[in-house]
Amino acid sequence: MGGKITYVFLATILVLVFGVVAMEGVLLLLTGEPAAMGMGAIAFLLPVVGTWFLWQNTRFARRANRLAAELEAEGGLPVDELKRTQGGRIDRDSADEVFARRKAETEDAPDDWRSWFRLAVAYHDARDTPRARKAMQRAITLHDAARATS
Repeated sequence: MGGKITYVFLATILVLVFGVVAMEGVLLLLTGEPAAMGMGAIAFLLPVVGTWFLWQNTRFARRANRLAAELEAEGGLPVDELKRTQGGRIDRDSADEVFARRKAETEDAPDDWRSWFRLAVAYHDARDTPRARKAMQRAITLHDAARATS
């Protein structure tokens, strides 16, 4: 729950900053000076791009959390079996071992969103965030496709 509160707080602050930057962009556009108008147009576009990025990340997180809740209800969430260092970090060899199992599981059932979800968690534990995100996106796509055909 603390992570969600932090996310909402930071997203709210970011939206407020976007608003200030957009207002400054409008003020620069209204000056009539060509250089200021150029800076104003860019300053106005930055919040638009930032808002789109924030929306996409929020949407992704909500969909991934929905899959996690569904998998938890089924009793299929991956168990945390990773060894950790004394500082609490995940042991790399342990993460690699679990990753190999999850990858084999996904290769055996490439159309199962559950295996892709567990693979995404394994990628995350192995500190490979880009692949974790791609695997989670694949899980979401497969889940949505399965729901559409049901």
